[in-house]
Amino acid sequence: MRIISLCPSNTELVHYLGLTKYLVGVDDFSDWPKSIKALPKLGPDLNINIDLVESLKPDLVLASLSVPGMEKNIEQLEKRHLPFVTYNPQSLQDIKEDLIHLGMETGHEEKAHELAEIFNNIINSYKEISSSIENKPSIYWEWWPKPVFTPGRVNWLTEISELAGGRNIFADQNVANYQTDWVDVKNRNPDHICLIWVGVKESKMNKKAIQKRPGWNDLSALKENNVHILEESLFCRPSPRLLIGLQKLAALLHSSKYPIYSEASDPLLQPKKS
Repeated sequence: MRIISLCPSNTELVHYLGLTKYLVGVDDFSDWPKSIKALPKLGPDLNINIDLVESLKPDLVLASLSVPGMEKNIEQLEKRHLPFVTYNPQSLQDIKEDLIHLGMETGHEEKAHELAEIFNNIINSYKEISSSIENKPSIYWEWWPKPVFTPGRVNWLTEISELAGGRNIFADQNVANYQTDWVDVKNRNPDHICLIWVGVKESKMNKKAIQKRPGWNDLSALKENNVHILEESLFCRPSPRLLIGLQKLAALLHSSKYPIYSEASDPLLQPKKS
């Protein structure tokens, strides 16, 4: 089988199912696992080189609609009559269902259901801990600083916040992606600020930059030094790696109540216990 992935989250789905060896090409932003580094790069996810995709003679192309503008990739795949599936998850449940669907499409249904069970167990265990927490700090997630974009209710980061014993300050907006401004964020006065600028490496982000925003030095998050630069790869991509992000956030918010976070801890990739 020859598989092509057109976005990082789909590439990660492939790896969790143990199908990485079947990948013959990926988009420019796919960077995990490291073993895909030598694969042909097909261009950025919003501008895929469909000629190159076609030349690789795929048996299955994994497309996405997770970012506005990806529609043109779908149109080109249809035009070329290339075999593809499209994923557009907005929730943890959607991600689990995509995992199962890809397992069915590739003949690895048993593996997919095995992973889905582990996925469910992790979420349920964090849900149980979260339900016992009375004081849940508010979180402001920043996808982009100017103009300001942040996740609303219809996004996995709201779920992640709740499972980690917190709450997204923009959960009252019934959308996946909400555009607001610095004044609105200031008025909501979050307890924690989590910076995950899309497409920007953590090393290029500076906490001090937000201190220059009008009135932000009065925010609880800044007064308590609760400004966090987090990995885009663990919080912005709709793949099972979000569970690692969940572990990190939960340990950050409530270190005494949740398991200790370890960068090497990925329960979905741990050997199955006999």
